[in-house]
Amino acid sequence: MIWLTWRQFRGAAAMMAAVLVVLAAALALTGPSLADAYSSGITACARNGDCARFFDRFFDDYQGPFLIVTVIVLILPGLVGLFWGAPLISRELEAGTHLLVWNQSITRTRWLAVKLTFTALAAMAAAGLCGLAVTWWSGPLDKSAAPGFALMDPLVFGARGIAPMGYAAFAFVLGVAMGMFLRRTLTAMAVTLVVFAALQIALPLLVRPHLLPPVSSAFTLSSENVDNIGLPRGGANPRVILDSAIPGHTGAWVLSSRLVDPAGRPVGADGLVQVSTTSGPCSPSEEQKPDPSGQSGCLGEINRVGYRQQATYQPFERFWPFQWIETGIYALLTLGLTGLCFWWIRRRLS
Repeated sequence: MIWLTWRQFRGAAAMMAAVLVVLAAALALTGPSLADAYSSGITACARNGDCARFFDRFFDDYQGPFLIVTVIVLILPGLVGLFWGAPLISRELEAGTHLLVWNQSITRTRWLAVKLTFTALAAMAAAGLCGLAVTWWSGPLDKSAAPGFALMDPLVFGARGIAPMGYAAFAFVLGVAMGMFLRRTLTAMAVTLVVFAALQIALPLLVRPHLLPPVSSAFTLSSENVDNIGLPRGGANPRVILDSAIPGHTGAWVLSSRLVDPAGRPVGADGLVQVSTTSGPCSPSEEQKPDPSGQSGCLGEINRVGYRQQATYQPFERFWPFQWIETGIYALLTLGLTGLCFWWIRRRLS
């Protein structure tokens, strides 16, 4: 039975192996130069004490490749579900070859167990190797990523750590289940794609932010959490535009961030603060980047009056706990679907 499963699966396995070899070769050729550029840049910026500008420039230079390899890891589990999972059983049901195997002393349970185990392990290995290679290559970029591309952010989180293996196992078993239930390969592929994509969108938005209770804190305004300040045309109150960052919590996943007045009330969407601008540090009318110290100039005056950033976030230190919890959720879903597949093949499939 193992030999037969390998004969049926070897074409897809060879194609996946070829893709992974090409990806690994590209990463191996460019990874050392990327690491050297990061190391030399850190050494240079440490001398002049301005590494923030280096991080911005370095990430911008490699943002395109960074997004490409991240997307590859994210879509790989979906492709496994589409092209490995959905056709695995539905193809045999359409051709009737499953009856030939069942009539040769091979039980339904053993037939399904061998197919599921053999192919699921290959799917998890492929996703794990792909994620490991991309994580190694992206190491310098993960350290310098701007808010929105840090490890805890939804786009990147699913392409790092052990999560891709959980996604791949679930997508594969989901495809197998849809193939068994619908008995049509193309229909099973379409439903698998819709269900898996919906779950991959819904879980980061609705579930992941609450895997552990988020932290809420208020922060003074500084160059770390303010993008720019300025005076609107015809107005006298400074406009403060918050950045999606938390002072002292590099890499945190910011769930919400708003400007509050001294009484703790949210400031409107325009970010206007009530500070006299007729004279003093907030008098310039042109838009300006905040002072690096964050405690002088206009920002210092705004802080003195009592305006703060009210933020809710998940700290970067929760990256691995979130990885294990989310992978466990997908493992439970995978086990549930696997049990349903075995029940279906014994009771409902003929």
